[in-house]
Amino acid sequence: MVTYIDAATAPMKNTGVIRLYNAEDFAGMRKASQLTAQCLDELADIVKPGVTTNAIDRFVFEFGMDHDALPATLNYRGYTKSVCTSINHVVCHGIPDDKPLREGDIVNIDVTYILDGWYGDSSRMYPVGQIKRASERLLEVTYECLMRGIAAVRPGARTGAIGAAIQAYAEAQRCSVVTDFCGHGVGRLFHDTPNILHYGKESDGPEIREGMIFTIEPMINLGKPHVKVLSDGWTAVTRDRSLSAQYEHAVGVTATGCEIFTLSPGGQHRPGLPPI
Repeated sequence: MVTYIDAATAPMKNTGVIRLYNAEDFAGMRKASQLTAQCLDELADIVKPGVTTNAIDRFVFEFGMDHDALPATLNYRGYTKSVCTSINHVVCHGIPDDKPLREGDIVNIDVTYILDGWYGDSSRMYPVGQIKRASERLLEVTYECLMRGIAAVRPGARTGAIGAAIQAYAEAQRCSVVTDFCGHGVGRLFHDTPNILHYGKESDGPEIREGMIFTIEPMINLGKPHVKVLSDGWTAVTRDRSLSAQYEHAVGVTATGCEIFTLSPGGQHRPGLPPI
């Protein structure tokens, strides 16, 4: 049984109920999310060959400190960095280090800031210098998957409609959807109910209701969907070493659809790719 509850009366932990937020809550979420989006905009000029992911991590930490925000991943369940940087065949949760980015790499940068108790969670793909057409196409397909998933959000639909839209498009483009990871409720908690699967049927999952806030963050592979987690306990990679990409937005359900909280303020929705 799915239970929905006014967010103001829900305990500050994931209890399995789906929180419904009000207009004031949306304003808080909007502010935190726009700070995250601003950081991702600024990273577009930083990501280039020779830059280390540790340098990116330092920028994300300092940017947060300069704006009175805390990176949510820092010391989260033992994770020691302020950002996740996932390069090429790394699907998600890549840990920053001192290895420099190389010409032709693609990297996902996943940033979450906590601002006034709200979690702004978003990620984008960045090409490193000139990339191959296959890499560029994967980024285009993955971004389109995200936007088709968002277009499926409306009160009365089920969360499965999001996954169905993503899976249908990805597979039509001869790509695969990672099924080991999913989107999630967000707001006053980093990870909350419900899980948002990026595959499935329109009839699957709980009903989408006005006031829900969650992330949509499809991970799309050029090869097969299978992944494995490395011995560090965090880094997930494609088993066949094929390229993987991911874009993520946090959205709030409105009476007629949804608001994308983490839209790029500078129009850099797909850094390094042609404008849309």
